[in-house]
Amino acid sequence: MIEKIALSRGHQICARIEVDTTEVDYSSMDVAIDFSTPEAAFGNIKGCLEKGVPVISGTTGWLGDYEKAVGLCHEHRGAFIYASNFSLGVHVFFELNACLAGMMKALSQYRPAIEEVHHTQKLDAPSGTAITLAEGIIANTDYQGWKLGGAAEGEIAIHAVREGTVPGTHTISYQSEVDTIEIKHIAHNREGFALGAVVAAEWIQGKHGVFSMKDVLNLGKETH
Repeated sequence: MIEKIALSRGHQICARIEVDTTEVDYSSMDVAIDFSTPEAAFGNIKGCLEKGVPVISGTTGWLGDYEKAVGLCHEHRGAFIYASNFSLGVHVFFELNACLAGMMKALSQYRPAIEEVHHTQKLDAPSGTAITLAEGIIANTDYQGWKLGGAAEGEIAIHAVREGTVPGTHTISYQSEVDTIEIKHIAHNREGFALGAVVAAEWIQGKHGVFSMKDVLNLGKETH
C-alpha cells in the first residue's frame, strides 16, 4: 500500500529490503520507509542512517533500541522520524487524549483504561499506539506507568485484543461508580497509515534531526 501511494504521488521505488536481502544499494535513495518487524527494524534504520539516508519508521516493538537510533541520527547528521501510528486522525486523537487526561486529573474517582483491538497478524502487544496514548495520560496526570492486563494502583491498564482483520481500534475510558467517559479512534483501513508515512517521507527531505509526526503535521514542536 505504501508503494502504491508513493507511486501515485510521483515517487519512484528504487529498492525493497526483504527478509533474504543481503546487499542494499543506498546510493539512489532519497528516503527509506521502514514497516518491518521488531527484530529487523533497528538493523534497517541503522543501515540507512549510517549511509546518510533519512528514515521513516512505523515499526513497533523495537523501542528498546530507540535511543541508539537517535544517537546514530545525530552522529551521522541524519534525519529520522519514528511514529507508533502515521494516521492523521490518530495524531488528532493523541492531542484529544492528552487534553482529556488534563481535565480528568483532579477527578480521582475516575480510573483510566485503554483497549486496543487489532488483526491477528499483529506481532506485538500492546500496540505502539496504545503505549503512546498511555504516555499521554501519564504526562498529564499523577499516573506513573501502564501495564498490560490488570493494573495496580497508579498504573493504567491496557487491554489488547487480536481478532479478524481489524486495522486498529483504540478506546480510552474513564470509569467511576456512577458513569463512564470514553473517546475512541477506529481505523476503517490501513490506507491512512500508509499515506501518513509517505507524507512524512516527503516532509523530511533536506532536514536534519529527530522529528515526530507533530512536526510533520504542525501540531506542535517536538524535536530533539
